[in-house]
Amino acid sequence: MKAAVKVRPEYGGTEVRDVPTPQPGPDDALIKMDAASICGTDMHIYEWDAWAQKNIDVPRIYGHEFAGTVVEVGKNVDSVKVGDKVSGECHVYCGHCPQCMRGNMHICMNMSAFGVSSEGIFCEYQALPAQNLWVNDPTIPAKYTTLQDPLGNAVHTVFSAGDITGKNVAVLGCGPIGLLAITVAKAAGAAQVVAVGHTNEYRINLAKKLGADVVLKKGDDFGKVARDLTDGLGMDAVYEITGNPNAVLTGLDMVRGGGTLALLGIFNDPVTINLTDDIVFKCVDMKGIYGRKIWDTWFTSTGLLKSGKLDLDTIITHTFKFDDILEGMEVMASGNSGKIVLTF
Repeated sequence: MKAAVKVRPEYGGTEVRDVPTPQPGPDDALIKMDAASICGTDMHIYEWDAWAQKNIDVPRIYGHEFAGTVVEVGKNVDSVKVGDKVSGECHVYCGHCPQCMRGNMHICMNMSAFGVSSEGIFCEYQALPAQNLWVNDPTIPAKYTTLQDPLGNAVHTVFSAGDITGKNVAVLGCGPIGLLAITVAKAAGAAQVVAVGHTNEYRINLAKKLGADVVLKKGDDFGKVARDLTDGLGMDAVYEITGNPNAVLTGLDMVRGGGTLALLGIFNDPVTINLTDDIVFKCVDMKGIYGRKIWDTWFTSTGLLKSGKLDLDTIITHTFKFDDILEGMEVMASGNSGKIVLTF
């Protein structure tokens, strides 16, 4: 089978090669890939940054966002069957640690992730743990169901603030997950969705096309705008999806007293904040968000997909054949894209 393999520890360092088709173990299912999408994690691996150098063994088939069809199941598998259309939760959980036993499988103490610590899905076939597979509605196109991993990140983040119907919210970051958060917030009935970009005009324009009520960028007074839009209160919820330390300060400036600041971004540097004035006295609920709640987030994401209320066609800006994955990687690296989908 064909697979995109990180073969050299350097920028790019990826080749589409012929490799053996994997055989499923007793608890696995063999998936024939119908579509995949490129994630920020994949770009870390492609660009071979400090995180990738620390966490990725070469050679490695990477990728973890997919939609596919079950073509074979292991002898112990009864949760999926041949012919099922599936996507997958990339966080492989143990099921028996204290966190898993509390229902917090997304922060399993023994977690691994396919496409990072084991072989991923940038290939024609992959054997994956059946426990990690989600059966898709076959009427939903694969180009949409392949997005359920990043969509789940957005869903987990947006709904961490509870019911946002009629609420004012801000999304910090107009990358792919930020764009997904915008369309989720719109679908969930937010009164106003404020999007904060930086300098990337391509993605700022995508935020506008998605219907963000106000789109801000570098140089704007974010806190003042938030208060002006809300009779001096500030945003009910702010979602930080950049990993930029300054964005945390921006979020604290924009959020109202008693509001929620949810942090999905991954920070490389420490952040200094005024806990007394910005958190304690304002009673701000600051939440860390990681991955997707298994499987609660997936149910919500599926409901939104079925509703037809999500504008995914605006977010999917490029589609490539799998053989052209390296071209897709370079487009993603340019920053001038939304989500990039690969078809098989």
